[in-house]
Amino acid sequence: MDLANPTRFVGLADKLVPWLAAIAAVILAVGLYMTFTAPEDFQQGITVRIMYIHVPFAWLAMMCYTLMAVSALGTLVWRHPLADVALKSAAPIGAVFTALALITGSIWGKPMWGTWWVWDARLTSVFVLFLMYLGIIALTRALDDVGRAAWAAAIITLVGFINIPIIKFSVDWWNTLHQPASVFRMGGSAIDPSMLRPLLVMALGFTVLFFALYLTAMRTEIRRRRVISMRRVAARQADKSY
Repeated sequence: MDLANPTRFVGLADKLVPWLAAIAAVILAVGLYMTFTAPEDFQQGITVRIMYIHVPFAWLAMMCYTLMAVSALGTLVWRHPLADVALKSAAPIGAVFTALALITGSIWGKPMWGTWWVWDARLTSVFVLFLMYLGIIALTRALDDVGRAAWAAAIITLVGFINIPIIKFSVDWWNTLHQPASVFRMGGSAIDPSMLRPLLVMALGFTVLFFALYLTAMRTEIRRRRVISMRRVAARQADKSY
């Protein structure tokens, strides 16, 4: 596969990133316009506008970890040369989106629930996801041996993937303050089309932005490893010259 070659991947990323960033900017601009022209909710009022960024952040937090789980399989099963790079590069981005989901959820929850935070199943499981992201980031940076760090991060990522369905179905399995699924559910969306359209546009814009950031992070990680490898080669050659 051509993209398994780091050099070819970097070349493709160099071409795609500017386009993805530009497309994301256009879609998000349209989405923001639709957000501020969408009607207010009859119960939540203007506060409902937080939904247009909170929900995409939450979706991307879970999607990012799912991509990391696939990358972990690529490391452990398929031995793909870029799988570890993909996993390590995704973790900081996923952590940021998860943090933003928690922050915007708290801002939304304060006027709706009367409190910034409750330890219900959905919020707690998302907070656990944030801690898992931080743990994987710390692990990949703590081990100098790239191979050992890759295997350890892959195993922990796969074990932690059990939290993703817990986040998804927590509102169905337990009695929580968090509202149940309202966009993708049996019987169709429960959200009015006038609100659903800007939500989906914002979700698409943030998704394109995510992939622009993701490719940039992978490209940077590949180049970082090349620099480290070149320095080690130079150091060995210097040792031999003495």
